[in-house]
Amino acid sequence: MSLSLDARQRAMLQEMGVTVWAPAEAAAAVPAAAPPARSASAPEGAAKAVPSPVAAAPVPAAQPPRTSPPAPVAQRAPAPAPASTPAAMAAGSVAAGSLSLHAPRALYPTADPARTPAGLGSGWLIVAEVPDPAEPLAGDAGKLLDNMLRAMQLHRHPRVFLAALERTAPGGSDADVAGQLTQAVAMLQPAMVLVLGHVAARAALASTEPLGRLRAGPHTLAGCPAVVTYDPAFLLRSQDNKAAAWADLCRALATVRAATTA
Repeated sequence: MSLSLDARQRAMLQEMGVTVWAPAEAAAAVPAAAPPARSASAPEGAAKAVPSPVAAAPVPAAQPPRTSPPAPVAQRAPAPAPASTPAAMAAGSVAAGSLSLHAPRALYPTADPARTPAGLGSGWLIVAEVPDPAEPLAGDAGKLLDNMLRAMQLHRHPRVFLAALERTAPGGSDADVAGQLTQAVAMLQPAMVLVLGHVAARAALASTEPLGRLRAGPHTLAGCPAVVTYDPAFLLRSQDNKAAAWADLCRALATVRAATTA
């Protein structure tokens, strides 16, 4: 037998200490007592639950974009210097040695023919490269040339001519000089052609021999004897060769005298 008790009756029985057993269905119908509501105001000194902050991971500093190092620039090797071929050397010597021949001019035109020493022949033709063809006896080299000719007494001969050589722009050749000298010798008919210096010797004789060999050998130019010796500009730089030059001049004088007395 079950008792039908309402909620007020059950509460009164509980106050009196009487336990009332009710079927499971009735117990399920009894609502569970709600837990007491928490006071809105927390007591002083109570620790407030503060959520602990989560340690943020350090943000790495912004890195500049990585760029690959520039590839090394291959340096261009300097172009090798062109080899000095014989043809190139010959072309260079022709360009540097292109000469023009000035018309022969008398060096001592006021000399008295009546007082010309014997044995100097009918005349002399001097071939030399001079700094100033208009003033061949000026400057140190010109003064030395004048002294050389005076030592031979040629300053007393009115027919002593100078065919001055002058360097010009590329385009000419020494063969032209040789041909012009041939014509000058044929016109003047000198007793001796005196060639001074290596440049003049190569141009006059159309030869590539060194000056020492040209000095030693006898030469002829258009049928006229010729003697090769040092030029005054070289003798100024090399005083030791003045004795050898004087020996060449004496040989030229001896050749003319031998031809005069024959």
